Amino acid sequence: MGDSWVLYGTLMELLCQTLGDARPHLGQVKTLTWCLVGLLLTGKVHIPGWASHIVSPGEQQASRERRLYRWLANVRVHTARLYAPLIREALRRWGGAKLYLALDTTTLWGRFTVVYLSVIYRGRAIPLIWHVLRSQSASVAFAVYEPLLQQAAHLLPVGANVVFLGDRGFANLRLLRAVGALGWHFRVRLKGRTWVYRHGHGTYLRRLCPAVGQAHFYHKVLLTKRQFGPVHLALACPSTSPNDPWYVVSDEPTNLTTFDEYGLRFDTEELFLDEKSANFQLETSELDDAAALSRLALVLAIAILILTAWGGEAVALELRRTVDGHWLRGLSYLRIGWHFLRQCLAQRLKLPTWLDLNSEPDPEPAVASIRKAFEPGLSFKVRFFT
Repeated sequence: MGDSWVLYGTLMELLCQTLGDARPHLGQVKTLTWCLVGLLLTGKVHIPGWASHIVSPGEQQASRERRLYRWLANVRVHTARLYAPLIREALRRWGGAKLYLALDTTTLWGRFTVVYLSVIYRGRAIPLIWHVLRSQSASVAFAVYEPLLQQAAHLLPVGANVVFLGDRGFANLRLLRAVGALGWHFRVRLKGRTWVYRHGHGTYLRRLCPAVGQAHFYHKVLLTKRQFGPVHLALACPSTSPNDPWYVVSDEPTNLTTFDEYGLRFDTEELFLDEKSANFQLETSELDDAAALSRLALVLAIAILILTAWGGEAVALELRRTVDGHWLRGLSYLRIGWHFLRQCLAQRLKLPTWLDLNSEPDPEPAVASIRKAFEPGLSFKVRFFT
């Protein structure tokens, strides 16, 4: 059997057993599986290339391409219904563990904006839920992403200790209230013009900015003239970017760890890089419909989830060095999973047919180089204010 048929059988088994009774029409799942086969074997978004991997004797190439385009345009294909059981299964062991969620946006061709709420996992972001809208701006209103927060709450395991991460573009009181109402913690960056009350006196946040190389932590302050809080602030002026100080608000007392937690948000940039230039070449799809792009995002999300899970399995089985030439881990779990997939196909080894993102700390954190691994990080002179 060829690689296409072997991979199709593995993915069909994985999808069908994970979707269970929630599985929609079998024809939808079959075509979704061929989309995944095409993406994983070609390595990029290219519908004609995907179609060439469909095993269908006697069917012409044009017919196979139309089949995939029809699936992307099919209003009966509900992305949430297909993806929810998969991400729930992958996160099933996270009850009681700390789970970071990051909200961010990316634009396509200056015509579409994709809003992602993602799970931060071992140096990468894995889509949890998303929304595609026709827009020329990366900024979106609270009304657009509020439903994502509510839907995400139903996808997470019971008992997970959720920490929400957001950039200053999402900093507003309605978001902080919504996150708090869900029982989540938050680390959100603020703008310098945010009004802060401390001991009954108000001032702009930028006026509290510490000197270069210093970090100040304020506890039990109130935000805006509506006096939201009490909340806690972490402020720092790093020597590497003195003109762009850090202002982070948290619902829990702050310290230097607050900056490390907020910094996990930047793992979403790796997700966007994977989807665009680094791996999948999403912007070559040339789709001009928000709903079709949402279904294409579903294919990418499942591929990212599966490859990351397979990469974790390879590391857990101590097989990383067989697919990663670095002495220390230099590849993302997604890349390790992709190499693991190719190795299994080449040697006709059985691929995993289950999904599991281990909630334990990363046993092999990635490093760009041995020199980078031993470089000192930023240091600050710290002060706490009550």
